[in-house]
Amino acid sequence: MTRLCERFAVADVDSHIIEPADLWTSRIDGKWADLVPQVRWHERRQEEVWYVGDQKMFGVGAFAQARWPEYPPSHPAKLDEAFLPAVDAKARLEYLDDVGVYYQVLYPNILGFHSHVFLKRMPPELATRCVQAYNDWLTEWCSADSRRLIPMMMLPFWDVDASIAEMKRAHELGHKGILFAARYDKVGLPRLVDDHWEPLLAQAQEMALSLNFHVGFLNSIDDLKGAVDQRKKLDYTQETSLTLMGNAQNVAEVVLSGVCHRYPDLNFVSVENGAGWLPFLAESMDWQWLNVGAHKDYPDRLLPSEYLYRQVYAMYWFEQDAVRAVMGKLGDNLMFETDFPHATSLSPGPASESPNPKDVMERSLAGFSDEVVGNVLQHTATKLYGLEPPIRG
Repeated sequence: MTRLCERFAVADVDSHIIEPADLWTSRIDGKWADLVPQVRWHERRQEEVWYVGDQKMFGVGAFAQARWPEYPPSHPAKLDEAFLPAVDAKARLEYLDDVGVYYQVLYPNILGFHSHVFLKRMPPELATRCVQAYNDWLTEWCSADSRRLIPMMMLPFWDVDASIAEMKRAHELGHKGILFAARYDKVGLPRLVDDHWEPLLAQAQEMALSLNFHVGFLNSIDDLKGAVDQRKKLDYTQETSLTLMGNAQNVAEVVLSGVCHRYPDLNFVSVENGAGWLPFLAESMDWQWLNVGAHKDYPDRLLPSEYLYRQVYAMYWFEQDAVRAVMGKLGDNLMFETDFPHATSLSPGPASESPNPKDVMERSLAGFSDEVVGNVLQHTATKLYGLEPPIRG
């Protein structure tokens, strides 16, 4: 019997590339040399570390734990110690063939988790230029096979006009969706329902570009200072598990604030958050909506759950029992991911009990119809992101 990855062109809708040390220093004018993101050797930590100006960020290998021989949070100290598919496009394609994945959607690390640094520690002109440089580099990286490697654009969200211009430019380059956040009010900007965002949201809807809420958007570097001690395995497990439920606030924001109501054809994606919690959130929002009489104040609105199931997409990777329990509700909104090459990913290695993605697909989707399985593994993603049909060699 053929395996699922042989019957379907599997789309992994959440993965990451480890940014090269010279991504920005090689692309940004020399007058900004002291401010652009760059890598320096940290003597005490004995590793290469990303800096923005004098702000120390994290080690270059902090998100490159795939195939690393030690348990997280241990990670490579240098980029050349990382598993090659984490940094090299041709090696990534070979790895995807090995684990049964055809398409892979690609997200950043620095810009995704620490965009606040660009906002707060750079002149706006430079911050916008850094975003453009990243989008250019990602396009080039994906050119190894632009049918299979799918770039997701970052926007200079601090400038709506610049964001609209970059949305159009990046889309022309081949980017298939937008990395965004629902709670930019955390960094002092208006809430997403505010008219401030109307031109950007309207443009995304017109261009059929989804807004993708990746877990881990930080307000400042101080968000990490009060965190638990990641060296302790119990604390690390707790922090990671709770972080992976962080998009509930984002989904509630777009549903209850009226964003989904105002932009009925705009899709939102909860990235790297699993899916088992979404039906509970839908029921909870409906219960409170009716319980407080909001339906009386907003008689033209649908129930919150109707917006969620109409416009919000989710994904799963390690979930087994939870994903089977919610398939009836989320089958048309659900996709598959691996989170490669992060610590929580399906990236088997010498120190990992994580199963191969091929096996996860088989176990989690056993017993479902070909239609349901095809949607989860391939068709929902290809439709949502406008991906080209697969070419099987």
